[in-house]
Amino acid sequence: MERSSFDFDGFVMDVFKDKKEGWQDKSYPFNLGSVKSWDRLELHQNVTFFVGENGSGKSTLIEAIAIAAGFNPEGASKNFNFSTEESHSPLSEHIRLSRAPKRNKDGYFLRAESYFNVASHINALDREPFGGPPVIDSYGGVSLHEQSHGESFMSLLLHRFGGDGLYILDEPEAALSPQRQLAFLSRMHELIKQGSQFIIATHSPILMAYPDAWIYELQENGPLRTDWENTEHVDITRQFLKHPDNFLRILLEDE
Repeated sequence: MERSSFDFDGFVMDVFKDKKEGWQDKSYPFNLGSVKSWDRLELHQNVTFFVGENGSGKSTLIEAIAIAAGFNPEGASKNFNFSTEESHSPLSEHIRLSRAPKRNKDGYFLRAESYFNVASHINALDREPFGGPPVIDSYGGVSLHEQSHGESFMSLLLHRFGGDGLYILDEPEAALSPQRQLAFLSRMHELIKQGSQFIIATHSPILMAYPDAWIYELQENGPLRTDWENTEHVDITRQFLKHPDNFLRILLEDE
């Protein structure tokens, strides 16, 4: 059944692929199975997860969605415009987003691998006199470089994310312990109740357990929408926790 944009309570309904000039089927990233085998991806109004093995293209896809949504390729909010290294793929030039009438008041693109660069840019901005309050005040008031990786991520969630926002996150669990991942779920739920939409690439069975979220498992034949308990991440984790000795005996067996 076709969804109505007026019944959609998020901000981005669909991701469309546009094979315009510059698309090269045999070149990266266009040759990835997760990229070449679809024309439209529907998104959940609250939470959509992209999961898959390393190299499956989930970070490439989520980066392209974020850039198409107007975010800086290295992350942060839309009013950040800096570049440490031009490393993003050209996929964003071939991505078009279908938006609902509702407009977000807040937004953020989090890339775990370049969050250090965002923290450095914030420090640089706050060293320049421009008359306004320090940027770091929006992140809890303590330099992100003076916190552990996990603490700085939680500062972002607790202080910078204000609700009614579009939040695109690439592997946010990278710096979070299992306990902090549970805290992440709780904070994400608060923000969703405040009208937010999340699009997340992750390896974490804890994060992807969020109720009613849509999960796309990126495979060679394309993104497949699946249930939490049927993802490879959950299956492997469950089997290992049930039979760690069997796994370790096979993995560590001397030849």
